[in-house]
Amino acid sequence: MKVIVLGAGLVGAPMAIDLAKDAEFKVSAADISTKAFSRLNENNVTCLQHDLSKPETVKQLIVGYDMVINAVPGFMGFQTLKAIIEAGKNTVDISFFPEDPFELSELALKQNVIAIMDCGVAPGMMHILTGYVDHLLDETITSLTYVGGLPEIREYPYEYKAVFSPIDVVEEYTRPARYIENHKEVIREALSDTELLNFPGIGTLESFNSDGIRSLGKTIKAANIKEKTLRYPGHVALVKVLRETGFFSQNVIDVKGVKVKPMDMTAKLLFPIWELKPGERDLTIMKVIVEGSKDGKQLRYTYDLLDRYDEETQTHSMARTTGYTATCALRMIANGLYTRKGLSVPEYIGKHPDCVEYLLAELAARGVNYVETIEEI
Repeated sequence: MKVIVLGAGLVGAPMAIDLAKDAEFKVSAADISTKAFSRLNENNVTCLQHDLSKPETVKQLIVGYDMVINAVPGFMGFQTLKAIIEAGKNTVDISFFPEDPFELSELALKQNVIAIMDCGVAPGMMHILTGYVDHLLDETITSLTYVGGLPEIREYPYEYKAVFSPIDVVEEYTRPARYIENHKEVIREALSDTELLNFPGIGTLESFNSDGIRSLGKTIKAANIKEKTLRYPGHVALVKVLRETGFFSQNVIDVKGVKVKPMDMTAKLLFPIWELKPGERDLTIMKVIVEGSKDGKQLRYTYDLLDRYDEETQTHSMARTTGYTATCALRMIANGLYTRKGLSVPEYIGKHPDCVEYLLAELAARGVNYVETIEEI
């Protein structure tokens, strides 16, 4: 089976390598940057240099492939996923685009493809696990997720490294956060409602509102649904200063006769500081809490994840937790375990306990372990 990964960045490259370990797959990876190509070639991945920002290029590129993983940055994710579906290819997507994914539902059904979107860690496993528990409960009351990707070593001033596309990180800091409270949608500015929380093995982290519930607001009938991002304490205050000063603005300004987008300048200055260098260790921490009723009992399901950089394979934790979810989902389709045609948001997978069991087992085999706790409240 021929598989192509679109995007060979921090997450895309490890996904291609993971798939190439299976003899049943012949794997290619495409990117405009050749930065990861030497490592990919060493792991039996065919590398193709292409500008994936052009949908027609994408369509032509994937003609000879059976399945596609979409790992391009979020700003071009929707158009890329649409091109993949139009080409009639089964696909798993992790691009985290801002557009409404359900706009592609009719197209995916018409093309008779399986298209799983947002299939990473968050969004991704947080949605799958929420959907799974919602499927078990008679009534879901609350879904709350805390999640963050962080460097193990804290360095002044930001105490942060971008464990996925820096452009998508900035989106977390600027895009208004949507959540459900008492069955109503609430919109707050990103970085709002900070709170300090203690996590075993990590210590104190600060959380803030971010736009991470994605499709859950439409698919899960719960009174309260919220996702908050985690950072080391103090990071939010620094980023707020940048945002409020205008460094993340896309509006053109005049600097001594030169037209400049502040965000372009910020990218040149800030992103190199945030770059996660090869060998620099990161961690991923997530807590998914789902509460509701079952047979007259009030229950709380909690899933805890603490994953760290893999020394043996030299793979960053965010690449493992995000990328391996997608590669295991692709295997799930290839093996005929998940057969739902059309567009699938990840919580749809949660409605299939055998698929959830498969994903958790495959992730555990790769050292990504979710710890389940069930308690009566």
